[in-house]
Amino acid sequence: MAEINKTPREIVSELDQYIVGQQDAKKAVAVALRNRYRRLQLEEEMQQEVTPKNMLMIGPTGVGKTEIARRLAKIVQAPFVKVEATKFTEVGYVGRDVESMVRDLVENGIQIVRKEQYSRVYSRAVKKANRRLAKVLVPGIKKEAKKAANPYEQMMNMFQMGQEPAEPKEELTEDIKVNRQAIFEQLEKGLLDSREVTIEIEEPKVQGPSMNNGLEQMGIDLNETLDALKPKKKQERTVTVKEARELLVQEESSKLVNDADIHSEAIRLAESSGIIFIDEIDKITSKSQQSGEVSREGVQRDILPIVEGSQVNTKYGVINTDHILFVASGAFHLSKPSDLIPELQGRFPIRVELEDLTAEDFVKILTEPNNALIKQYIALLATENIKVTFTIEAIEKIAQIAFDVNRDTDNIGARRLHTILEKLLEDLLFEAPDMQMGEITITENYVNEKLAAIVSDQDLSRYIL
Repeated sequence: MAEINKTPREIVSELDQYIVGQQDAKKAVAVALRNRYRRLQLEEEMQQEVTPKNMLMIGPTGVGKTEIARRLAKIVQAPFVKVEATKFTEVGYVGRDVESMVRDLVENGIQIVRKEQYSRVYSRAVKKANRRLAKVLVPGIKKEAKKAANPYEQMMNMFQMGQEPAEPKEELTEDIKVNRQAIFEQLEKGLLDSREVTIEIEEPKVQGPSMNNGLEQMGIDLNETLDALKPKKKQERTVTVKEARELLVQEESSKLVNDADIHSEAIRLAESSGIIFIDEIDKITSKSQQSGEVSREGVQRDILPIVEGSQVNTKYGVINTDHILFVASGAFHLSKPSDLIPELQGRFPIRVELEDLTAEDFVKILTEPNNALIKQYIALLATENIKVTFTIEAIEKIAQIAFDVNRDTDNIGARRLHTILEKLLEDLLFEAPDMQMGEITITENYVNEKLAAIVSDQDLSRYIL
């Protein structure tokens, strides 16, 4: 899988479609990303020497820290995992160990590589799926399968084969063959997609409670080992031919790809292109420590070797963390970056401070990004045949209210807009299904009417907005 070749300017341009402002942060992450591409163009010996420049993003909640990291991973299609530093405990305590974030990264890499490998064999898998559907729609004459001599032999055969007893063999007459071929051709053209069919598929794996405890740290998954010993279970599904085809395509694709190749490629991809985003890193400083809590400084010391570069055991093999990009973030209200242990500070050489959002920024957030909140609510209400229009004065008023409430209560950044819009449109969202259709214009007066009383009452606004 090739590293995505985008210039820093192109990366910033893509981030601009979803995140308003914060140009310094966007520029820093774009450069960090481009440096990864540059590293892969070097000779192998030099590649090993060039380490990623990990980044620490500092700024209040709701200004875009997490969104920048999340969008970044989508832009480059790289393995990405977001973790909260507060979820980890020091080695020796019950809870998640810090190495689990690297194992999660590999799992994410497995999903990316598997999807890419499945796409390569898709056309072959569709043909195989259509063949199986044709057999279901035009069944043959079943012959009784040979039974095992005794129940013990039957049970042993099931465990050795890792599957249910063999299905009865079919006898095919000339008519069945002709009909099956005709149905197969119709399936290939999609002529039977809306027809219902009952198929038998492998029961999907359900992730149960972990039985691993300390075994996870050695890269052993006890649940998976036990699953491998059990015979594969089948389940019946009655669905449309179109849905049945997609379910069978997944099964057939898994038979056409090599799992060992997927695992090897996923580890390589995670090592060279993986991004781990550690949120709330400010909460594990000694200053944020409360009496009786597990040592926060101990968690920092456990994170340190992973960020410095170490080997971590996973169930797919050993992964080296030397070239994984780590992006950490925190509000640092009660503490400052210098409260982190010096060794960990040194592993995050790039510091970016994100700015508080202004009323002007809120106007842009409401209207400009591809997923802008105003666009979302207009689309939601359009499903009820209600056409909603917001005047620019109304949008500016909403933005000003969000800014004022953030200033006078807790500053939760752009998340305040969700609360205010939900309160503003509450009655309309409730009444919409009974209105059948109509056109509504949200004006500044409407905003004042719905929100002015709440905003003017400081005590009330603390709870409502």
